[in-house]
Formats: sequence, structure tokens, C-alpha cells
Amino acid sequence: MQWIIRLPFFVVLMGLGAIAMLLPAAHAAVVEDFTTMRVFFYGFILFSVLTLLIGLTMSGYAPANIARSQLIGLLAAFSVLPLMFALPFYEAVGNTSFLDAWFEMVSSFTTTGASVYPGGADLTPSQHLWRSMVGWLGGLLVWITAVSIFAPMNLGGFEVRATAAVGRGATGSFTQIGAVADPSERLVRYTLALTPVYAGLTAMLWIGLVILGERPYIALAHAMAVLSTSGITPIGGLAFAASGFLGELLIFAFFVFALSRLTFSRGLAGERRQRLWHDPEFKTALVLIGLATAALFLRHFFGASEGQADFNLPDMLSALWGTLFSVTSFLTTTGFESQYWGAATDWSRLSTPGLFLIGLALIGGGVATTAGGVKLLRIYALFRHLEREQERLLSPSSVGGGGRDARRIRRQGAHISWVFFMLFAISIAAVMLLLSLTGVAFETAMVLTVAALSTTGPLAVVAAETPIFYADLPDAAKMVLAGAMVLGRLETLAIIALFNPEIWQR
Repeated sequence: MQWIIRLPFFVVLMGLGAIAMLLPAAHAAVVEDFTTMRVFFYGFILFSVLTLLIGLTMSGYAPANIARSQLIGLLAAFSVLPLMFALPFYEAVGNTSFLDAWFEMVSSFTTTGASVYPGGADLTPSQHLWRSMVGWLGGLLVWITAVSIFAPMNLGGFEVRATAAVGRGATGSFTQIGAVADPSERLVRYTLALTPVYAGLTAMLWIGLVILGERPYIALAHAMAVLSTSGITPIGGLAFAASGFLGELLIFAFFVFALSRLTFSRGLAGERRQRLWHDPEFKTALVLIGLATAALFLRHFFGASEGQADFNLPDMLSALWGTLFSVTSFLTTTGFESQYWGAATDWSRLSTPGLFLIGLALIGGGVATTAGGVKLLRIYALFRHLEREQERLLSPSSVGGGGRDARRIRRQGAHISWVFFMLFAISIAAVMLLLSLTGVAFETAMVLTVAALSTTGPLAVVAAETPIFYADLPDAAKMVLAGAMVLGRLETLAIIALFNPEIWQR
């Protein structure tokens, strides 16, 4: 066990990715898809041997800075590992290009869910299962590395409450953790603690969807998509799901795990234990979901009244539920569209403005969850700072209360949140410029950029005025979007931290 811990982080991930290829191989054997079975089994053998050789070569390697090594390994994981995932997928599909297969794997592993195979008609169930599996593993990697790598380095949203500078290492509540375990041991400890929780929640949702009438293979894919917030579906969306309204209701309950880390890791990240309803991220999410749902529903309500539509209760409830589910789904960056989402449009004869969904996806979910976006904690810090500035305008001599933690969030937390927000805006401008250079129209480039940086791939189909299909994009645009997905998954601050001179010191 110790020699595995001492291996470079990327090599360990490579070995786990090779082992994961056994699942689609086994599924393909059961459904008698022998071509896919052979390809993924050979992929398992090939990459297992390659991992073993690399592991033996680097068994005595001792990095000068393990935290830096893990951060670089994480960057390599999201940018290089999809090449390994794409090879058996490319060979199994057959009638596709390697670029499309690589783009699909980058999208899946970063939990974006942007697919170049609309509807999935060209893929077999085992190939769909591989897409879902890669997305699920990407979500698990985000869960583990958030508390084992990002939190001690004050990255990934933890910098809002941190007392030290971004990327400076373990401080405050993490000092004790860093004193008793090096980064590798901490990574193993959190892996053993969080993996059973992640797998158990996925199994619960899977079994629940099966009980509600969904096919087991589709139920598993949707369960993986919800827990990883990848939004990957083999049937083109929940509108074609057999579980119906009750299935959506069950999925809606599991969205909470993307809104606050306290739902699954309370006390694991070295923070004091806090009840969920006292978590600022969870309260911020409830406010945003309530406001967005109310605004969209009232828009359709008044549109229906002007159009003299029938105000029967079933139509109103269908429109309300479709709006509530879709708003929550896009805030968590999952991107599932309710089968009742179109009910509001049919009722009021008004189209739903996609800008609402774009804004929600930009905000994103909670810190240390699988959701992307700016993160709720940063939005909360900016709101508290705005609230305090308004108080000072009305009462210049007032003293802000709330304790030391609240003051830190309003001051240093708001400052670093604003810095991150500006970096996110600059990233949007840069990616849009690159997409425009590849020949993509301005409005299309804007939607695609937000979808990639917020890791909400279905945004391109739902939020655009006309659906945007990734398969129709130029190859250069796909490469730009793949890079944007990696940037959105890791966040700009984490990549900038690699340029910190302190992290390169012994």
C-alpha cells in the first residue's frame, strides 16, 4: 500500500482509469456486444501494463514538493487522461474521428456533458455506459481533491474563508491536518472516506429510479449523471425517461449534494460542524432558486393571462414544477431539462429566456462539490460585502457585526471573490475571442463559452435561441472548448497557483 501512495498522483489515476475499462467490457459481454467488449478489455490490458511499467520506473521518485506534484497531476489528469479514455471509445464506435472521441472524453471527465453524439443514436449501451462512467469518475475526483488538495492550499472556493494567501498551503483549521499527514496520506484518507459515500448515494438513486420503472442501465447512467453533475444521458434527456414525474422528484432531492458540501463531507475538511440550514451556500441557493422560479413562472402566468389561456390547476402545476426542476438543475450545472419544462411555453405561448439559465449556470453550486461555475460561497461573500457597504452609506460610524468569520468573508473573502469573478470574466472574453477566430458566430460563441467554463454542456441546446449541436462545430472550436472545460473544472486560481514561486521551492 505504501508504494502505491508514493507513486505520482497521475500514475495512480491512470491505473484506476485502466481498471474502470472492465465495467463497459463486462456490460458488453452481457448484452453480447462482443466488439465493444474486446476493445475495452484490450484497453484494460494495454493501459494496465503501461501503468505498471511507468509505476516501476517511478517507484523511487520523490518529488521535492508533493502538493505541487499533485496539483500538476490533477491538471494532467483532466487534459491527458481523456486521451487514454478516448482510445478504446474511438475503436469501439468506429464511425467517428479521434478528435470527437477525445472531445467526448474531456467533456465527460470534466463533468461538462457536452456531447458530439446528439441523442446517442450512434452509440451502443456499453459505449454510453463508458461515457457515464468517465463522468462519474471525474465527479469523484473533484470531491476527493477538493478537500485533500484544494482546501489545504486555499483554492477552489476555500480561499473565501481562509486566513492566509491563496495557494500558500495549510493554514488555520488545516494546520493540524498538515502536521499529522503529508499530502499523499491525506489524499488516501479522504479517498477512503468519500468514495463509499459517493458510491452509496449513486446506488441509492439508481435503485430508486429502477423501482420507479426506469430501465436499470438508463437508471444507472442518470444516477451517475446527477451525482457527478455531468448531465450525461443515453436517451436524449428526462423527457424520454420511463420513471416520469416521480423519477424527476427523486433526482431533484439529490441535487442538494451539489449545493453544499455539508451534505456529504461535514467535518471532513477540518471545519467546525455546521447544520445544513445554517450554511450560507445552501441558503443562497434557496434564495436564487426561489427568485428565478418565481420570475419565470410569473412571466408565463401574465403571458397566459394576456393570451386568455385556460387557468386550470394541472397546467399551472406542470409549468411550476418544470421551471423549479430546470432552474435547480442548471444552478447545480447538471443541465437536466424537466419533461414539463415545455409545459410553461405551451401554457403561455411565450418562450423561456435562456439568459436565466445562463446566469444560473455561471453562478454554479457549492464549494467542494461536483458543480462548476463561480460557486455560491463567492456570490454570498460579494452579497455580504454589498450589504455592509450599504450600511456604511446610511450609517458611516456603524460597526459590522457577525463575528470574526463574518468580517473576514465581508473583507478578504469579498476581495478574492471579486478577483476570481474578474478572472472568470476575462476567461469568458478570451474563449469567446478564440471561438470567433474559428468562425463561430458571436451569440453561439457566448453560449458555448459559458457552457464550457461552467461545465454545463446541455446549456448549448436548452439556453440558445436555436439548439447548438457540438458535432457541427469546426475542429478548432472543439479544441478551444475542450481547453475551456479543463480551465472551468480546475478554476483559474488553481492554474495561477502553479506560477506561485513559493510552490516551486523545496
